[in-house]
Amino acid sequence: MILYLALGAVHLALVAVDDGLATSVTKALLMPALALWVYRAGGPRLLLAALAFSWVGDVALEVDGLFVLGMAGFGAAHVCYVTWFVRQGALRGLRRRWWVPIAGLAAWAAAIGVLWGPLGEEEPALRIPIVVYSLLLTATAVTAFGISRAAGVGGALFLLSDTLIAMGLADVARPEPAGVWIMLTYLAGQLLLAVGIVRHDRPKGVRGQDAAPFSVREERSVG
Repeated sequence: MILYLALGAVHLALVAVDDGLATSVTKALLMPALALWVYRAGGPRLLLAALAFSWVGDVALEVDGLFVLGMAGFGAAHVCYVTWFVRQGALRGLRRRWWVPIAGLAAWAAAIGVLWGPLGEEEPALRIPIVVYSLLLTATAVTAFGISRAAGVGGALFLLSDTLIAMGLADVARPEPAGVWIMLTYLAGQLLLAVGIVRHDRPKGVRGQDAAPFSVREERSVG
């Protein structure tokens, strides 16, 4: 966890000064660092898979011409997230929070409505892939709220981060420095998703030595 937070702070500082190569290197180390914490905490395999696919997305987005591959990597990550949340009873949880799916779909429809025209002018070939991907992303945010508040906030921050990216593709005004806001919301989103999943999964699935790395002190620090 300390490694992830330290790398995140360094990466955000590099993004702020637009240091190209060093920014790409630190970005490539972020998801492996978070995955290491998840592994030591005895987190579920689907969460590790989601972080691995996110790493593919992070790396691909740093290479010109691989934007679609990066989006596919993140899309696979969201499939892992949604699958885990649904298996853990997220749909039952959402019956008590019926307003969450409505709000999520409303936010998705509003974003697509605003970006659809500009995307057609700037990146017409990305219109359909972005619609499909954004639905997966919204599904992660919605189903995460069916499990825990921490995971739900993480999914919402992930959604906000990728919305800022889509605004850039559509040449729509966004808060500056955009790169810092994109990465800050992304890093916080992934962290909260991981913490929410590990804390939900641990009482049922982690025993013996696998539980030891997730100490009481760590649990308090991430709570």
